[in-house]
Amino acid sequence: MSFKFSDIEDAYLFVSMGPEFSNQAILCKKTGKIYYASEYGDENEIPEDVYENDECIEISGKNTLDLGTNLVFEFAEKNLPEMYEQVRQIFRKKGAYARYKDLLDEKGLLQRWYDFENDRQTQALKEWCADNKIELDG
Repeated sequence: MSFKFSDIEDAYLFVSMGPEFSNQAILCKKTGKIYYASEYGDENEIPEDVYENDECIEISGKNTLDLGTNLVFEFAEKNLPEMYEQVRQIFRKKGAYARYKDLLDEKGLLQRWYDFENDRQTQALKEWCADNKIELDG
């Protein structure tokens, strides 16, 4: 069975929203269904037997795929080498992403960041699918 990349990406984005481990998505490779659960609402459609099914796999979030602050620091190192330490300082306090994006906007690099982040996210998700033997359409 093959899957649409956009469905995998939607599940990844759901898992990546909010604090780590607050949202969960599980893909059943046999049926193609993706089950969702969240600590913050009614979203809990994961049947108990899914956890024991070898055909089911939990969708990774951005931290598991190393797409969190390491990605920020990689981008800063390549695109703002003179401000690298300042970027590291930004991420020592709450609200870091907003301040980081303000800095990028000020330097005219915000769109470049979004493109970089999206490209790396797509690449990491496709690698994750290959590693977990999830065949994608196209």
